[in-house]
Amino acid sequence: MKKTVHIISHSHWDREWYLPYERHHMLLVELIDDVLELFETDPEFKSFYLDGQTIILDDYLEVRPEKRDVLQKYIDNGQLKIGPFYILQDAYLTSSESNVRNALIGKQETDKWGATTDIGYFPDTFGNPGQIPQLMNQLGFEVAAYGRGVKPTGFANQTSEGDNFVSSYSEMNWKGVDNSEIVGLLFANWYSNGNEIPSEKESAKKFWNQKLKDVETYASTSHLLMMNGCDHQPVQKELTQAIRVANELYPDYEFIHSDFTTYMTNMMEDLPEKLDTVTGELTSQETEGWYTLTNTASSRVYLKQENAKVSRLLESIAEPLATMAYEVTGKYPHDILDYAWKVYMQNHPHDSICGCSVDEVHEEMMTRFQKAENIAKYVIDEATVTLAEAINTQENAPEDSIPFVVFNTSATEKTDKVSLTLETEKIYFSEKFPTEGYKDLDQIKENTQYKVVDEKGQDVLAQVDILNPKFNYELPKDAFRQPYIANNVSVSVYVENMAPLSWTTYYLVPTTEKDVVKNSETVSLENDYLAIEVDQDGTLNVKDKVNNKKYKQLMIFENTGDIGNEYVYKKPNGEEPILSIGKLVDKKVLEETSFDKQLLLTHELDIPVSANELLDLEQNQVVEFRNRKAQRVTETKPLKIETVLTLGKQSKSLSFTTRLTNEMKDHRLRVLFPTGLQSSVHYADTIYETVERPNNVSESWTNPENNQRTHHFIQVKDDNNGLVIAPDGLNEYEVIEENNQLTLAVTLLRATGELGDWGYFPTPGAQCLNREFEFTYHLSFHGKEDGLEAIREAKYKTIPLTALQTSLHEGELKSSDRYLTVEGEAVALTALKRHRESNDLITRVYNLTNKETTYSITAENQEAYKTTILEEESLVKDDFTAKPFEIITQRWKKGK
Repeated sequence: MKKTVHIISHSHWDREWYLPYERHHMLLVELIDDVLELFETDPEFKSFYLDGQTIILDDYLEVRPEKRDVLQKYIDNGQLKIGPFYILQDAYLTSSESNVRNALIGKQETDKWGATTDIGYFPDTFGNPGQIPQLMNQLGFEVAAYGRGVKPTGFANQTSEGDNFVSSYSEMNWKGVDNSEIVGLLFANWYSNGNEIPSEKESAKKFWNQKLKDVETYASTSHLLMMNGCDHQPVQKELTQAIRVANELYPDYEFIHSDFTTYMTNMMEDLPEKLDTVTGELTSQETEGWYTLTNTASSRVYLKQENAKVSRLLESIAEPLATMAYEVTGKYPHDILDYAWKVYMQNHPHDSICGCSVDEVHEEMMTRFQKAENIAKYVIDEATVTLAEAINTQENAPEDSIPFVVFNTSATEKTDKVSLTLETEKIYFSEKFPTEGYKDLDQIKENTQYKVVDEKGQDVLAQVDILNPKFNYELPKDAFRQPYIANNVSVSVYVENMAPLSWTTYYLVPTTEKDVVKNSETVSLENDYLAIEVDQDGTLNVKDKVNNKKYKQLMIFENTGDIGNEYVYKKPNGEEPILSIGKLVDKKVLEETSFDKQLLLTHELDIPVSANELLDLEQNQVVEFRNRKAQRVTETKPLKIETVLTLGKQSKSLSFTTRLTNEMKDHRLRVLFPTGLQSSVHYADTIYETVERPNNVSESWTNPENNQRTHHFIQVKDDNNGLVIAPDGLNEYEVIEENNQLTLAVTLLRATGELGDWGYFPTPGAQCLNREFEFTYHLSFHGKEDGLEAIREAKYKTIPLTALQTSLHEGELKSSDRYLTVEGEAVALTALKRHRESNDLITRVYNLTNKETTYSITAENQEAYKTTILEEESLVKDDFTAKPFEIITQRWKKGK
C-alpha cells in the first residue's frame, strides 16, 4: 500500500516581529498576489492555507480592496483555505475570554466568507493550556495542531504510561483537565518540514531521502504531512513541478497537493488503535527547560500591564454595564465592542503580546492598547449614564445633596474603596467669562464642608477633599459642546459588602462637621484579619490573625543580571543576587483615614548599570545565550524602590504598589515571598483552569530556573495554611524550594537588549530605560477550609468598583439593586454580555476545581439554557451543575 504525502502550502504569518507591522504587511500583499496568480495560471496548484487567521484577509484588502471578489471566488471553490480564528494569539498571556472571543470573532468572519477550516491551529504558540481540548470540543473540532509543548520520541525511544508529556508519534490523544479528548497533531519536524521542495531531480532525491525519513520517524499513519512554507515564506511557484518530480522518483509514495481537511480526514481514518496520551497543559515539561519561552511573560512588562487593564475594562466592566443598560434602552453596542475586541486582539499574536519583537512593533502596540481602552471607556460612559438616568435618585435624597451611583460589575461581594471627583457648583462660559467664573467659584468653596451618606441617610466612611475649580465641558447628543468651570470635590468612599453585579446610590451632602483623622506614628498595619510589622531588615512580618499563623521576611526585592534576550532569561555565570535585606532607607505612615492606612517603605539597592562590553560582542557574534560569558560591570547606580502598603479596615488582603524608575540595563527585578510552607505542588490561574503544577522539574531539565505563567493568582499551601499572591498584569512567577520552605518569586521587571531567536536584532526599547513603573500586587492568607474562597477572591481582586455622578431625578430602577445573583464559591464568571444576533443575555462560568459542584445564577424572569462557547441556540435547560473544570455558557430566554 502506498503512503500518501500530503503537501500543504502555507506561510506562517506573524503580522509583526523582526520587522514592523507595515513592512510585513507589504510582504503579505506580495504573497497573496502571488497565490492568486498561481490559482489563475496553474490548475494543479490546488490550495493555500492562510495560517488559521482571518485578519490576513482584512490586511490584504486594506491595500487591494478591488480583490475582494477574487478572494471570494477562490474561497468558494475551496482553493484558498481560511479560518478558524481571527488571529493566532498567544494562549497564556491572553485572558480566558480573549481565547473564546478569538474563536467567536473568527467564526463571524469566516461566516461572512462562507467557509472555514475546522482545526485548532496553534503552530507556534508558546505552550498549550490544559483547557484547549475542551475549547476545541465546544467548537466542534476533532484535531488540534501545535508545534510546541510535547517531546516527540519516535519509534527508537518508545514511551511508557508514565510519560505524560512525550509521544512516540506526531499524532496522539490529548486529554484536557476536564477529560475532554481530541487528537493532538504535533509538528514534530516543525511546520516547515516541506519547505522549498526542489524540482530538480538530484536535489529532490537528497531532499526527500532525508525528509521522508524524518516524517516517518514520528508518523503513526500512512498519511505523511509536509508543511510547504515557513515564517513569511513566499509561495513556492514551481511546486506543481516539484510534486511531479517526487512522484517520478518515489513510486511507493503518492505525493499530492493537499489541505488540512483532506489530510485530517485521511489521517483520522488511519490512526492506530493505541496512541500515547498527553494530559493537561503542554509546556515542554520534558525538555531541558531553556526554550519553553515562559520568560516572554516578563519581557516588556509594561505591555502585560496594559493588556491586563484593557482586558479588565472590556470583559469585566464595559460588557457587564452595557448588558445592564440594555434593559433600559433595548440597545447593545455589538459593533463597537467587536471593533474594540479586534483592535485589542491585534496585540495578542505570540510575538506581539510576548514582547519579543523589534521596538517599532511594541510602540505600535501601545497605540492599539490606548485605542481599545478609549473605546471601552466610551462604552462604560454611555452605559453608566444610561443606568444612572434610569435609577430613582430622588426618592431617598437628602436636601441639597449630589447623588452618585456605584456599580459592582464583579461576581463577588466587594469591600473596597471607590474614588471619584464630583462637581458641585458650575458656571458655563455662556453665563460668565471663565476667568470671572473661576474667581466666583473659588470664593464659594472656601467655607464649604461635605460628607457622604447612603440612601437611608446614614453616614458612610468617606474621605472628602475640596479641590480648586476646574475647566470641563459637556457633549450633548443634540447640541454643540458646552464648556464650563466647576467646583470639584474629591470623594473616596469605603463600600462594605457590596453585592455582586449590583449598584447603590450615595449622596454628597453639606455638613458643618469636620472629619479629622489623626495619623498614628506607628509604622505598622493591623485590622481584624492581619497584623503587619516592618522588620529592621526591611522585610515584613505578617500574622494571619484568623488562622493564628505567622509569616516572616516577606517582600524581599531581588536583582540579578540578565544576558539573555526577549525570549529567555539568563543570569551571568557565578553571579550572586542583590537583595533588599538591610537596604531599607526610610519608612513612614503615608496616610491614614477612617477606612484604611498606608505605609511607605523605601529601599535602595546599588545595581550594576549594565552588562560589560563582552555582551555586545557576543550578541554581534550571535553567540547562543547559554554559551555567553558576559558579566555585569562594577559601576553601580542606586535603584530606589518605593512601596506603598495599604490595609483596608475590613480587608483580608494586603495591597502593594511598588514604584521605581529603571536606569539600568541587562537585569531582572523580582519580589520574593518566603512562605514557611512546604508542598510538592502549587496552584496558579490560567486559561479556564486552576492549574496544579509540580515544584520539581523533570530529569531532563537543565535550566536552573522554572518560571511559570499566571493571570490572577498563585497559591502555595500545605495541609493547614496557605498564601495567595494576586498580581495585576505581572504574569511571570517561580516557586523555589529553599531553606526547607517554598519561596514565591514574582517578576516585576526584566530589561534586555536584543530580540533573540535566529539572528541579532537590537531592541534598546526592551531595556525599559528611564521608564517609570508602578507594580500592583496583593497578598492574602487562608486556613485549611477557605483556600477556595481565597483564590476566588483573587480572581476578582483587580476589578474596581465603578462610580458616576448623576442628578436628582425619578427613575424606573431602584436606587440600589442587583442585576444578577451569582452564588457558588467553586465557579468564576468570565462573561456577562449579549448574544450577537438575538441580544439574549449570555453568561459564561467555569468550575475552578477538579470536583463536581453546584452553583446558581438567577436573572429576573429569565431561564438559562446551556450552550457552548459558540453561544448557539439550545433547548437544554441549565441545571447549574458544573463538572470538574467545566466551561459553561448560558444563553438566557425571557420567561412567559
